[in-house]
Amino acid sequence: MPAEYPFPFPLRPRRVHEAGGPLAASLAAASAARAGDSLWVRPHWLSEMPNPAGLSAWLDPSRLLLAQARDQTEVLAVAEDALRDGAAPLVVITLTESLSLTAGRRLQLAAEAGGATGLCLIPEGMGSPAAETRWHCAPVFDARTDAQARPDSTLQCWRLIKNKEGTLGAWHVRWDATARRLVVVSPVGQRPGSAGAPD
Repeated sequence: MPAEYPFPFPLRPRRVHEAGGPLAASLAAASAARAGDSLWVRPHWLSEMPNPAGLSAWLDPSRLLLAQARDQTEVLAVAEDALRDGAAPLVVITLTESLSLTAGRRLQLAAEAGGATGLCLIPEGMGSPAAETRWHCAPVFDARTDAQARPDSTLQCWRLIKNKEGTLGAWHVRWDATARRLVVVSPVGQRPGSAGAPD
């Protein structure tokens, strides 16, 4: 990726975005780290649940409020109210079904009214036409064993696969737990800094 093309993170405020893939929750965690106070709304019956202890490398767990709802209808109602209220700068919404255009537009209008950012975590292959951006987040395993680089399983590839306001792209990123910031990593064979700027 050329150096002049900026990494489009943090997510654009007053809009609702989407993330899918096996590491979609990492985009949510990085977004929550930047936002400060955040609300994460999810169906109560999902077996996987955000673990505050596991998120502590990303953010202060006391600044994340988890809400569990009965079903997707209730999840959307809670998320819409939270976005419109704007008390939490970021609202993460775990979806288990497709989101209709009408429901997606309602979320967008609520985010605009409240000045908050929404991030829907979506199942693979799903997404709303109303989403501002859609990301696919997956691990990248670095198997190099030379003296310059040890094997690393923390590297991720964040692909921007839908963008209403700009170009698409892909970036290799790593979370720096000490600095609590996202770092864009140059792909193998490129000089440092050529993959874009860190957040």
